[in-house]
Amino acid sequence: DEIPDVYIVERLFSSSLVVVVSHTKPQQMNVYHFKKGTEICNYSYSSNILSIRLNRQRLVVCLEESIYIHNIKDMKLLKTIMDTPPNTTGLCALSINHANSYLAYPGSATSGEIALYDGNTLKTACTIPAHDGPLAALTFNSTGSKLASASEKGTVIRVFSIPGGQKLYEFRRGMKRYVNISSLVFSMDSQFLCASSNTETVHIFKLEHLTDSRPEEPPTWSGYMGKMFQAATNYLPAQVSGMMNQDRAFATVRLNISGQRNICALSTIQKLPRLLVTTSDGHLYIYNLDPQDGGECVLIKTHSLLGSGKMEENKENYLRPPLPQSYAATVARQSTVPSTSTMPGYSEDGGALRGEVIPEHEFATGPVCLDDENEFPPVSI
Repeated sequence: DEIPDVYIVERLFSSSLVVVVSHTKPQQMNVYHFKKGTEICNYSYSSNILSIRLNRQRLVVCLEESIYIHNIKDMKLLKTIMDTPPNTTGLCALSINHANSYLAYPGSATSGEIALYDGNTLKTACTIPAHDGPLAALTFNSTGSKLASASEKGTVIRVFSIPGGQKLYEFRRGMKRYVNISSLVFSMDSQFLCASSNTETVHIFKLEHLTDSRPEEPPTWSGYMGKMFQAATNYLPAQVSGMMNQDRAFATVRLNISGQRNICALSTIQKLPRLLVTTSDGHLYIYNLDPQDGGECVLIKTHSLLGSGKMEENKENYLRPPLPQSYAATVARQSTVPSTSTMPGYSEDGGALRGEVIPEHEFATGPVCLDDENEFPPVSI
C-alpha cells in the first residue's frame, strides 16, 4: 500500500528492510518488510524523528537532543545517548561498514566539535575539534576509516582519520561566499570526495598526499618564486598560511540551476567513474569524471524523475575508450568483503508487530546474503 506523507525513508540494500517516518506521525518509526508488504515493528519516541541511519549491524534514530541505537537483527534498543547538544537538523553519520559501526554527531551547538561513538562497543571513541563554527555536514567513507566534515560556512572541508581523529586533508571550496553544504560523499574507493551546495558548482576533491621525493626542477624563475612562496608561509600567521596550503578542487561541475537542494554520488558505470547529481526539481544528471586530469566534468545524460522518464543522452561524450589502470580500474576490482557466513544480517522472515522483539525462531537459519555491500550502500531518500 502507498504510505502518505513520507518524509524519511531508509532501506537496507540486499535486504527487504525498509524504515519509514511520516509527516502525520513524526515521532513514530515504522519498519516494513518490503517484499511482503507487511509491517515488522514500530517504535514511538519522545519527540520528532529528525533522521535515521542504518547499516547491517545498527539502526540509529536521531532526535533533537537524544540518539537511540537499535540492534538491526531484532530491533532491540541497545543504547540511548541522552542530553546531546541541540541538533535541530538531525545531523549525524553512521559508517556503512558494520565492522566499524562508528557514529558521528555534533558535540557542540556553537562550535564544530564532532562526537565520535563506537556503535559496536557502545562506547565514546573520541572528540574531534573539526571547525570553528557549527557543523553542517558529516560523512564516512565506505570502510569507516575516514570522516569528512563541513561547517555552516561551507568554505573549508576537512577529512579525519577514524578512530583517532587526526586531520588528514583540508580542502577549500571557496572564499567569496558562505554556502549551505547539501551533500558530502566519498567515492567507494575513498580516492575522491564530492561536495555540493545551494550554489551552481559541485566540487570534487582528490585525496592524495604530496611527497617530497619529487625530482629536482630545473632552475627557472617560476621555480624560484614557488620555493619563495612556500618558505614565506612559515613566517605568516597560522590562519593565513593554512589557507594558502589548502588544496583546491580537483574537478568541478557547473549545474544549470542554483539555489536548489541536491544530492550527489560518485559511482562506477560500465567500469568508468561517474558523478551523479539529483536535484529537488526531479532531475538526475550524469557526468563523466576524468580521474587523471580532473577539470570540468562533462554532462553525459539527463533523466527526468517526475516526467516521462525519458533519458537525454550525449552520445559524443558517453562513448569513450577505457582509461588506463587508474581510478576506474581500481574501483572495478573486487574488494575483500567478509564472508557472508560470518556476516550478520536481517532475516527475511522477521514479523514482530507493535514494537515487539522479533522471536529467534522467525529468523532464518543462516544470515541474509549481503554480497553487494560495497556496490550498494544504504541511502536516504
